[in-house]
Amino acid sequence: MTTYKGNLLHRLKIARGHFNKVINMVEEDEYCLDVTQQTYAIQNALKKIDEVILEHHLKTCVKDAIVSDKQVDEKVAEILQVFKRK
Repeated sequence: MTTYKGNLLHRLKIARGHFNKVINMVEEDEYCLDVTQQTYAIQNALKKIDEVILEHHLKTCVKDAIVSDKQVDEKVAEILQVFKRK
């Protein structure tokens, strides 16, 4: 679990760094397309964060539900709800 938490925190800090960079760029009136390029970096960082969280959820909560034969349908429904919001 430490690996998951460490990896997740690392990726969150990367996203925060990109976000802070965008704020600075806007404050400094930097070129619009340079700002946009940095916002794409934020979006990609957030996608990777989502992947890390989903993988962990599948390997822990969903796996446990399948092994114990409890709440499998509930766990699948939870995952589907997340994807429906996108």
